[in-house]
Amino acid sequence: MYAKAGLFFGVAGLTTGMLWANFTWGKFWSNDPKQIGTVISLLVYCAYFILRDSVPDFDKRSKIAAVYNVFAFSILIPAVVIMPRMVDSLHPGGKGNPLINPKDVDLRMFIILWTVAVPGWLLLGFWISNVQIRIEKIKDKFSL
Repeated sequence: MYAKAGLFFGVAGLTTGMLWANFTWGKFWSNDPKQIGTVISLLVYCAYFILRDSVPDFDKRSKIAAVYNVFAFSILIPAVVIMPRMVDSLHPGGKGNPLINPKDVDLRMFIILWTVAVPGWLLLGFWISNVQIRIEKIKDKFSL
């Protein structure tokens, strides 16, 4: 369930990022390393769902999906965090990390980001996943 919520947030982030890119840089897609890394990560997780749904046996599906998910997450970090910081980017902080160093952004933005935005999005993701888990439990209980 958490992977579904993560995929939802990834697609939402890419979509809204493309709208922002069109406004900022004049086109939706600019082959920026962060855009490409995000698409690679989303494709890896789409493959996770395809793999998980292709195995009929529950125990095998659980084990295979868990192992694949570990490797998928290990691909996510270099694709989204490391590689985009090694090359030039249209995004601010292309060769650094503007979200961690408070000297790279306005202090008010830094405080809002880390005290309101990040905890709020994390809690929303956990809540969405929790609702999905509860729905699945209700379906299993009533055999829907």
